[in-house]
Amino acid sequence: MIRPPAPAPTPTPAPQPRVQLSKITLTKAAPTVSLAKGGDTGTMRINLNWTRGRRGFLGNGAIDLDLACLYQLNDGSKGVVQALGNAFGDLHYPPYIALDGDDRSGLNAGGENLHINLAHLADFKRILIFAYIYDGTPNWSAADGVVTLYPPHGPEVEVRLDSHDNRARSCAIALLKNEKNELTVTREVRYINGTQSEISKAYRWGLKWTAARK
Repeated sequence: MIRPPAPAPTPTPAPQPRVQLSKITLTKAAPTVSLAKGGDTGTMRINLNWTRGRRGFLGNGAIDLDLACLYQLNDGSKGVVQALGNAFGDLHYPPYIALDGDDRSGLNAGGENLHINLAHLADFKRILIFAYIYDGTPNWSAADGVVTLYPPHGPEVEVRLDSHDNRARSCAIALLKNEKNELTVTREVRYINGTQSEISKAYRWGLKWTAARK
């Protein structure tokens, strides 16, 4: 008796490559993402970069945006980290946030950077990342700014300063909150016709402001 040939084995499908996200862009439709959980260590860098050399922004061919943040810790202390008044912060002592410098010329390819010590995540309540124009006529559309968050683990998170309002001097960019020992970031991109005091008022930070120079 002749037996029919055995059927050919079904080929095993090749495993599909896992999608590795290298960047997440926060939008109006998808404004929030989780960045870190309790136990995460390392430092998160927050970078502000913008288009340089556009004449007409400050009238001298250079664009001068300043990166800063308001912070509130769980012990009730709060304040600002910024170049103005030399309030550069400290990475290893409260507020565990530090600004690396002030790019006045706009010629530094690395832009300006805030650093947050995630080993002290439990100490944070909320952090508002913002940018402001120290001098000159506002022109956000010419600046074409972008803020990128670089957590020690996971993809970078990008917030573009779009929906420009060239009447405003400041822009609240992103709000970071510690929710049940998990740090989340929410896109704001809220233009404010005023300086730090108006930002503080808009987000009910309750700070008192005095004039300062850099």
